[in-house]
Amino acid sequence: MAVRQTDILVVGAGPTGLALGIDLARRGVDALVVERGETLAPGSRGKGLQPRTMEVYEDLGVLDEILAAGGPYPVGMVWRDGEQAGEHRMFDPAEDGEEGSRFTGPWMVPQWRNQEILRARLAELGGPVAFGRELVRIEQSADGVTAYFAAGEPVRARYAVAADGGRSTVRRALGIGMTGGTVDPDPMLVADVRIAGLERAWWHVFPPGGEGAGFAAICPLAGTEDFQLVARFPEGTDVDLSPAGIRKVVAERTHLAPEDVTEVGWSSDFRPRAALADRFREGRVFLAGDAAHVHSPAGGQGLNTSVQDAYNLGWKLGAVLAGRAPEALLDTYEEERRPVAAHVLGLSTAIHRDEARRGAGTRQLGLHYRESSLSEETRTAPGSLRAGDRVPDVTVDGVRLFDRLRGPEWTLLELAEGALLVRPDGYVGWAGDTDSGLKEYRARVGAR
Repeated sequence: MAVRQTDILVVGAGPTGLALGIDLARRGVDALVVERGETLAPGSRGKGLQPRTMEVYEDLGVLDEILAAGGPYPVGMVWRDGEQAGEHRMFDPAEDGEEGSRFTGPWMVPQWRNQEILRARLAELGGPVAFGRELVRIEQSADGVTAYFAAGEPVRARYAVAADGGRSTVRRALGIGMTGGTVDPDPMLVADVRIAGLERAWWHVFPPGGEGAGFAAICPLAGTEDFQLVARFPEGTDVDLSPAGIRKVVAERTHLAPEDVTEVGWSSDFRPRAALADRFREGRVFLAGDAAHVHSPAGGQGLNTSVQDAYNLGWKLGAVLAGRAPEALLDTYEEERRPVAAHVLGLSTAIHRDEARRGAGTRQLGLHYRESSLSEETRTAPGSLRAGDRVPDVTVDGVRLFDRLRGPEWTLLELAEGALLVRPDGYVGWAGDTDSGLKEYRARVGAR
């Protein structure tokens, strides 16, 4: 059987794999994204895009479409005994420009629509997605990776990236374990539904009460006519995902009647977990997204952390494949992203257990790589912006800095005294009072 050749094989066409495909395609890297399903995954799933991810999407060229497809989160409305009992704000608001970003809170786009936008951008850049390719085996050698599928030809790549979700086939094939466990033993239902007569201006919250009825929330999905239903059940419950079962949940826990649920689309059940892969790399294979870290959905961190995995890895793979940087640069992916994932996992779990609020930490603008081996701070008196920090979205002399940083290359910013060399993912790599050591740093990281 013929073997298809490519530089990078990306397993999984969710937001992680598609974002990575976009980043590689704009660098001219020959990459193939494969997906075991026949189509993109359905369902609203992770619907919240945090401010840092919105900045990443602007750089990847999909921001306008994302803005048009979604909207801000509505204020929560708490219901008791069929009456409105008061507002509940899910997120602590930020002031305009508070964290050096044009985005002040999460933007809601159902995951299925998010994926459609990313795929369209990837196609625009000439990047292929192969559907119906269920991976069954993966082998490595000194110079590449060979993947075998249930149907279709094998694929030979120089590197592979597992972006195939929390039950990652690739991770299991590599024998990489995950450390963590259940955040909450109570099963959860999530479903996309259409409901007649329910105001779309509110995120409707129904606290536990009544005849043993548990928590439920119904959130209007921005940019659609659908609502996302979330319901919690006692430990050990066998959740009924049928349309009749979902209508029963709505009728028992809200003031709505079963027939008010006019349509039931995608539905799923899960038990909130938090787990971190023991390592993010095995030879020439990398783990990204849910394949590397699994979160409680509380706080909207999982999808966002996953997209930023791709944003971190893409430029490093591009530099190594182009021969501009040594292969050792790829070791910094795990060095940088695993601590971030561990931190965010802790935050998600704390929010789920009502031990932390959905505040500045959830916006992900303050995450940094100050301790990374790629961060060189040589200034004698650095200010608040240090090597390893995200560059803020500011305007200087009428010029928006992010407009200068946009694109897949490094950017040298000359200051009144000294300079900053900004990585392709928008973090300061090198900072100095003079250019002493800058040439050597550029060679080490493949910066042109």
